[in-house]
Amino acid sequence: MKLHTQNNFTAELPADTSEINVPRQVEGACFSFVEPKKPTNPSLIHASVEVANSLGLSEEDILSEDFLNTFSGNTVYPETKPYALAYAGHQFGNWAGQLGDGRAINLTEVVHNDKLSTLQLKGAGPTPYSRTADGFAVLRSSIREHLCAEAMHYLGVPTTRSLSLMLSGDEVLRDILYNGNPAYEKGAIVCRVAPSFIRFGNFELFSSRKDHATLQLLTDYTIKHHFPEIKSEGVDKYLDFFQTVAQTTLEMIVHWQRVGFVHGVMNTDNMSIHGITIDYGPYGWLEDYDPNWTPNTTDRQYKRYRFGNQPDIALWNLYQLANALYPLINDAKPLETILNAFGADYQKEYLNMMRNKLGLKISKDEDAILIESLTELLQLIETDMTIFFRNLSSVKKEDSTEIALDTIKEAFYNEKDLNESILGKWYTWLEHYSDRINEESLNDVERKEQMNAINPKYVLRNYMAQLCIDAADKGDYSLLNELFELLKKPYDEQPDSQKWFAKRPDWARDKVGCSMLSCSS
Repeated sequence: MKLHTQNNFTAELPADTSEINVPRQVEGACFSFVEPKKPTNPSLIHASVEVANSLGLSEEDILSEDFLNTFSGNTVYPETKPYALAYAGHQFGNWAGQLGDGRAINLTEVVHNDKLSTLQLKGAGPTPYSRTADGFAVLRSSIREHLCAEAMHYLGVPTTRSLSLMLSGDEVLRDILYNGNPAYEKGAIVCRVAPSFIRFGNFELFSSRKDHATLQLLTDYTIKHHFPEIKSEGVDKYLDFFQTVAQTTLEMIVHWQRVGFVHGVMNTDNMSIHGITIDYGPYGWLEDYDPNWTPNTTDRQYKRYRFGNQPDIALWNLYQLANALYPLINDAKPLETILNAFGADYQKEYLNMMRNKLGLKISKDEDAILIESLTELLQLIETDMTIFFRNLSSVKKEDSTEIALDTIKEAFYNEKDLNESILGKWYTWLEHYSDRINEESLNDVERKEQMNAINPKYVLRNYMAQLCIDAADKGDYSLLNELFELLKKPYDEQPDSQKWFAKRPDWARDKVGCSMLSCSS
């Protein structure tokens, strides 16, 4: 197994002067050197061939001892020195101070086909940033991360990738619901892949400590290696950097809203500087369309990270990044200009995205009303978001409102809830929708094809992930393999997999792991 490695991050940025691996405050450093803890009996459960190929590895490499040892943390790859990042962050709106990679260890950077990737093990043991945690991860959360990262990629959502999923052979103690009932679970390790794992919180750490020299070093490094298109100098360079991060973050959120994804923990330390989805914890996809839904038990009371609030939280987090970068700019006005534009820019992109979901190519002023009335209508009774938008593509221009309703009614969880008042509102909306698609030049076949290209048929519903976890706990990985292959083609019909194009079953409504999840991993 041959990787073309480089170590720019550790070569160009200041390191922790101590290599003692105990939880502590780390000053004046962007990272700490730390080696993964050797697992007792590592074994490979699953690997992504596509991700391996992107790193210059073959299927043969995946089956090698070197692969097993390197990506389980059993051995350190030659001429590399693993490390954990130092960062801070706001958690649930509150300043948390130093956080850092508590259960993640960066192995190295890899270059293949002129593309730079950073490889990181999640769950490979403690670091100086582990605080009161043990640095390990369990099979349950590791399956969810491995499947979801790849599912998001194939959905076209910017994301970290997942190379491999391994069992450590060790048991890890976890209190899954934080209710005083800890139990031992199988330990697991995921190898995550991204351009880098630099977050908003990396900049917040040094700004909060008034360590402006390290803040500038980190920002210059990030621009040099990850934003080479920025050619400006001085203050303009930092403003262009912030503008780029704001734009890519906005685009990521639009994609989340498009597919009904809820991150669940949008803390600033979970926001990638690359505008990619990072840190798959208590995430979920909307089953019934409910803007107030959050999958996170920790967020149950205030619902800060609910589906409908994700754009506002993204902006709030960008304000914190702007505050962190301010010492390099020393002028609030240009930062405020970028931040003030975010809301209007988001609304414009959201409107365009929703037009596309509805199969509308011609832009009309009344579309905003059509879309707003639809999102209100979807909430009147439980309506499955994924099934609704997918089936809407089958509505034809000449269909009556009754036929159109029959086409989408599969999305309703309980048709008996369709009282006369709600039925009347649906008929009214479908009549307006019919008028709009009849103004379009696309025929029914063309519109269906375009709508199905952005409205997925298959998403990783929480109950699907839980079925996979339950089977894997018993050593059966067949469902893991099945779902992985299914989710590689989420927009295809895949008639043999029709059973997964279904509403959440009743048994999953309140089951742990299917409706709400904790940050426990």
